[in-house]
Amino acid sequence: MIRVRSFPAVACLLALSAACSAPPPAAPPAAPFSVVEASMADMQKAMAEGRVTSRQLVEQYLQRIALYEERLNATIAVNPNALEEADRLDAERKAGTLRGPLHGIPVALKDNIHTTDMPTTGGAVAFEGFIPPYEATLTKNLKAAGAIILAKTMMTELANFIAQGMPGNYNGLGGYGMNPYDPRRDPREATGDGRPVANTGGSSSGVGTAANFWAANVGSETSGSILSPSNQNMLAGIKPTVGRISRYGIIPITADQDTAGPMAKTVADAALLLGAMEGASPDPNDAATSICTPPPNRDYTVHLKRDGLKGARIGIPRAFYFDKLTVPGEKEPRGGLNEAQAKAMAEAIEVLKKEGAVIVDPADIPSVVDADAANNFLAWGTCSGTDGAKGKDANCSVVLKYGMKRDFNAWLDTLDDSGPVSTLSELRAWNLAHQSRGAIKYGQANLDVSDEMDLEKDKPRWEADRAKDIRLGGAHGIDEVMKAQKLDAILFPGASGAGIAAKPGYPTVIVPVAMVPNAPTPAFPEGFEAKPIPYGVSFTGMACSEPRLIELAYAFEQATKKRTPPASAP
Repeated sequence: MIRVRSFPAVACLLALSAACSAPPPAAPPAAPFSVVEASMADMQKAMAEGRVTSRQLVEQYLQRIALYEERLNATIAVNPNALEEADRLDAERKAGTLRGPLHGIPVALKDNIHTTDMPTTGGAVAFEGFIPPYEATLTKNLKAAGAIILAKTMMTELANFIAQGMPGNYNGLGGYGMNPYDPRRDPREATGDGRPVANTGGSSSGVGTAANFWAANVGSETSGSILSPSNQNMLAGIKPTVGRISRYGIIPITADQDTAGPMAKTVADAALLLGAMEGASPDPNDAATSICTPPPNRDYTVHLKRDGLKGARIGIPRAFYFDKLTVPGEKEPRGGLNEAQAKAMAEAIEVLKKEGAVIVDPADIPSVVDADAANNFLAWGTCSGTDGAKGKDANCSVVLKYGMKRDFNAWLDTLDDSGPVSTLSELRAWNLAHQSRGAIKYGQANLDVSDEMDLEKDKPRWEADRAKDIRLGGAHGIDEVMKAQKLDAILFPGASGAGIAAKPGYPTVIVPVAMVPNAPTPAFPEGFEAKPIPYGVSFTGMACSEPRLIELAYAFEQATKKRTPPASAP
């Protein structure tokens, strides 16, 4: 492993690169290839034409990591074998062999995805340096497609099911990830613990992809952790249907909602990466992988249609997501957009109309506007933290806290006693014994309420809550409005639809749409000028509708082309 906090180590890898590189050509190319904002198609074309090699791509990315990592803190580890792997792939290309669509392209993985050439820690101090005994299925699939796993990205510790109040992209091993669009720390006294002034999203990280540290990255999501960081880092992200991508070898929260998905600078790159991640057949280690049938040759790029919006029926869920709404049993309204966000969404809707889409407005989600609190999605929370402990959890879903204990312990069992702990209980005890090492800076209330679940006695409660989640999110939620209005997709502002789509495990594709003011509550101190932050739009559909969503998102992206790279990493 090479820890990029130690910059001499990265320098050594770069020095090794310089020492081992073949002699340069007699005359340098007229226009040297640059990885900055280059697409995967650009890279493949340049490698096919001999203008760049995979090794040179890796070298450029390593140089960028060395230049900007200290500012952005995007990386937990760098693959010490990356240059060797690049040389091997270059040799295969020279011999006329290409493994797949990602041949020679460097990508990064969230650090909860198993790799055996780098540690997999989940950002947890207890797992520092841990090399799992097997690779994740998706890691194998990416390598089979020719990808180089260049690095492991920062993440919120254990995918943000440790404690309440933990900032996105914080973990005990690496500290705080920074948003490249404003890589400064929060100046407010109440939140002046080192966290970034601009939210990075969580629990996956899009920082390194936004800053061109690698071509794209793989995140994971239980409820928002692909869509939120994509939104905050001006990326295109695809949160797949739960089960489309194997979860075997990914540190879990709950198999009920967990999925991995691609994050990239363009919809085209995200679509290419999605196909490489997906298995050609169901994974025997993950029964959910039989839910969706892969497209022919797992090729989603055929859905990159410039006219994809023509005739599409797009629903606008005004209640709560655009406009404030008072939930049954509550006095104060919730949700809605601020002025800048509303302006961005209004402009986005006009683009959809110009591109030939049929706008159904409003297309409110029935479970969101239901006057009966028992049937209202917003009145049904997720049990977490001390407020979601036993005895206080009558009106919230136990699915996450029950699933965390069930699936985290099941994951530990697959490690064959090679891990530092064997149960969730042991991890909690380890954390308490190692607080001086920063193991639980924000506590571990979520782990506590998860571990108090009895997997046998509480199973009926989990089954009931899981059924209610699916009903409110799916049957009485997204399904009901999409079927009634014959919609191709629902348009959500930013990542705001992640929560409701997560319950039934439905897919979403998000793309950049604007830069908006960073104006939190409480406000920043007088005289502090926060920089604008990215904002996106999400296209959400029912299970296995990724091909159609990619068509819609790609057409919108091509009509707008709103992504701009961060000035902090030129």
